[in-house]
Amino acid sequence: MWYKIGVYLLKPIFYGFLHLKIFGKENIPKEGALIVAANHISYLDPPLVGVALWPQRILHYVAKLELFKIPILGLILRLVNAFPVKRGKPDRLAMKRALDLLAKGEAVCIFPEGTRSRDGRLQEPELGISILILRSGAPVLPVAVVNTDKALPRGAIILHPARIKVYIGKPFHPHYEGNPREARKEIARQVMERIKELLERGKREEF
Repeated sequence: MWYKIGVYLLKPIFYGFLHLKIFGKENIPKEGALIVAANHISYLDPPLVGVALWPQRILHYVAKLELFKIPILGLILRLVNAFPVKRGKPDRLAMKRALDLLAKGEAVCIFPEGTRSRDGRLQEPELGISILILRSGAPVLPVAVVNTDKALPRGAIILHPARIKVYIGKPFHPHYEGNPREARKEIARQVMERIKELLERGKREEF
């Protein structure tokens, strides 16, 4: 219920004030386990991806533990299906939670870079997403968000006028071979490459 309320509260802001446009909604699988992987340039990204994939999917978010320690925000995050992960080291509880959700046919949203990009360019991915893909066997839905860093830059507390976009790619299963460590690197690389392709499409369409 709270997730649905959040979507309907945010839609007027995203579509009205920020002129949201979504491309590729036809690529969203309506059921079954799904790992949604997106770039990260603003605190707006998680709710934006949730609105973009609504009503086809309800997302469960992997979010950094520090956010849950902030009064009120931590409660809100839990109400809208987010769960904490410790950054910089393996977090077995978070991994188990994500795998359990995927086993039930749910959609889990993860930002492979682990933190917001400072310059808008893609960063090196963390390998947690590769482990999640390997253990779950779930397909990956690549997503690219554009201009959210202009709508809510680092340090800003109010929204700035901007035209935000979301590009949704086709779901895919990364292919891999070799030893486990190299396989994890290759899977993460393929995920980021799909996101990069969507971002490049967004840049082309701005001209």
